[in-house]
Amino acid sequence: MSRLPVVDLTQLHATSTTRTDALAELARICRDVGFFYLTGHGLSQAQLDAMLTLGRDFFALPDSEKRAIQMRHSPHFRGYSGIAAELTRGRPDQREQFDIMREESAAATRHAPWQGLIGPNQWPAAMPQLKPTLLAFQQQLSDLAQTLLTHLLASLELPSDALANTYQAGPYLHTKLLRYPAVPNLASPHEAQRQGVGAHKDPGYLTFVLGDSEAGLEVETDAGWLLVEPLPGALVVNIGELLELATDGYLKATTHRVTSPGTRDRYSLAFFMAAQLDAQVPVLQLPDAFKALTPGISTDPDNPLLRDVGMNTLKGRLRSHPDVAAAHYSELDIAANGTSSSATRQGQNSSDAKQGVAHAA
Repeated sequence: MSRLPVVDLTQLHATSTTRTDALAELARICRDVGFFYLTGHGLSQAQLDAMLTLGRDFFALPDSEKRAIQMRHSPHFRGYSGIAAELTRGRPDQREQFDIMREESAAATRHAPWQGLIGPNQWPAAMPQLKPTLLAFQQQLSDLAQTLLTHLLASLELPSDALANTYQAGPYLHTKLLRYPAVPNLASPHEAQRQGVGAHKDPGYLTFVLGDSEAGLEVETDAGWLLVEPLPGALVVNIGELLELATDGYLKATTHRVTSPGTRDRYSLAFFMAAQLDAQVPVLQLPDAFKALTPGISTDPDNPLLRDVGMNTLKGRLRSHPDVAAAHYSELDIAANGTSSSATRQGQNSSDAKQGVAHAA
């Protein structure tokens, strides 16, 4: 495979054999590759360009403006993170980012640790247009993701609403503006400086990526790492771990990474749609023809998948952002299986978090 396959959403809306063939191809792509370009999505090139410009404008703000809304100020994991602030498998990512989720009030009382994820976003005072523009785009992508998800379920000969009860009360939405600073090609032992984001799988149902003309995203295939070349007007879509869980491994959450650009900064926007935080991901009953090809979910003893969406999400956030973990969750000891208890050694928890050990392993 020399490039990602293309899925045209308009073909999935079509009738008769056109849709039938398109659904069969969608199922094959999501099983065999787990990544594809999405066209026919209804978003104009002007709108996509405007969102990338918005990201460039944000990262051009003075450092003092960005530091005022640092993520470590937010127990909800929202706001600005500087270069090397986020970890992937314990190694710092060479990127800066701005994270938002759904705009919400913080939970008055936390009955479960994951309720700390619920709360307001932080916004830069110097850029008032960012809030309405980015929230509106996030909602557009949420609507698009839900539409694509119904087609994907139909491609598996399941009811299109088979997962609706896991997100109809409000899916967990997460949007990132990203800047990957240019790093010259460096030989080992400096290769870690080119980790834009380390190899990982995404935790939700679906991910959309909008990138500029600078390549950097790489997808793991049987033949090695495939560089995803930008396709004008297209979104890059990948399957998340919750869909792998729901289909018992029939659908593939594919490992991917970003390598820092060599000569020019790279700007992108990533959107993640997951189930609502209070949901449990079910095992869907696939037709026999699909079930026969179901290998079971991938296993990672260092980071097992949990069907409890809230705890699975919190586990990942604590692991990626040890500074937020130390500042706001030092009393928690979250085991790999997602169970939590009050830490008996709060100081040790805080120390571990600062080292990137974060008990959400």
